[in-house]
Amino acid sequence: MLLAFALRLQGDADEASEVVQDAWLRALRGLGGFAWKSALRTWLLGVVLNCCRERWAARGESLEVVPELLPAPADHPDLRVDLERAIAALPTGYRAVVVLHDVEGYTHEEIAAQLGVAPGTSKSQLARARRHLRARLAPTAEG
Repeated sequence: MLLAFALRLQGDADEASEVVQDAWLRALRGLGGFAWKSALRTWLLGVVLNCCRERWAARGESLEVVPELLPAPADHPDLRVDLERAIAALPTGYRAVVVLHDVEGYTHEEIAAQLGVAPGTSKSQLARARRHLRARLAPTAEG
């Protein structure tokens, strides 16, 4: 569960594996402070998300995406482009919101709290991410 979540957020298997290792160490150190106000799964996913955010920040990646700076969706002659690859190719901010909302089922308010953005930003990032995914996957659907 944690590795799949990290892989969706990071888009790279090696990075995801390192994130999960960091998250487990952090979770073990912080388990005494876990108040059981939420499900353990939710807390662990939050730890993974925080580890991802720190890596993004260290690489200078932002959760805010400027739509004009996105590359145009590439034409893919290979009809086997799947959703996981398309999500992995999204910019960090879009990928985080898609995974948290569409895959994990978080509300925009919960996403806003987790990522430190406004709920409206979460909604707009999700809408833009979905447009980008549709454009990227459209050649696959037509084939």
